[in-house]
Amino acid sequence: MKRYLIFSLSILTLVILASGCTSQESNQTENGTGEFAITSSAFTQGKDIPLKYTTDGENVSPPLAWTSAPADTKTFTIICEDPDSTGGSFIHWIVFNIPADVTKLDEGITNQETLENGAKQGLNSFNTIGYSGPAPPPGQTHRYAFKIYALDIELNLEPGSTIEQVNNVMEGHILAQTQITGRYTG
Repeated sequence: MKRYLIFSLSILTLVILASGCTSQESNQTENGTGEFAITSSAFTQGKDIPLKYTTDGENVSPPLAWTSAPADTKTFTIICEDPDSTGGSFIHWIVFNIPADVTKLDEGITNQETLENGAKQGLNSFNTIGYSGPAPPPGQTHRYAFKIYALDIELNLEPGSTIEQVNNVMEGHILAQTQITGRYTG
């Protein structure tokens, strides 16, 4: 019985390891890393977001770029949120239906409903469409997570959709997600 159990566990371990390797290989892209990632030339992971991208500064969206999206990606969604806000997460930006062939958003995306590339912008927690930068209370440091989702569908939503609507439609269609988080002190 003991030998049978050890043999069964060994086989199970090999199957799990083999399926994990296959999964990783199938997610690799042309650059060979296989890791979906988002970066910004304005700030690095965990560091301060420059004043320019906040409500205390010019309040323009930071440049963002991403790599290694899954091959079956149809669209991307970007959500910027402040998880440190009193009363729960505070949404600073929603951009959805970014085409799969787009790999970056330049600095200063205008607060229009539909962008030139066809992407749509949602309603942030300030009840405005588009980007509104970090604005923590004076003396407080908050984190701001720029999350990107690779989706297997185009979201059937109108510009000005809420975070709840976007999350509901994305559910079950997220192929991969990643984020970059910056800080800002009010």
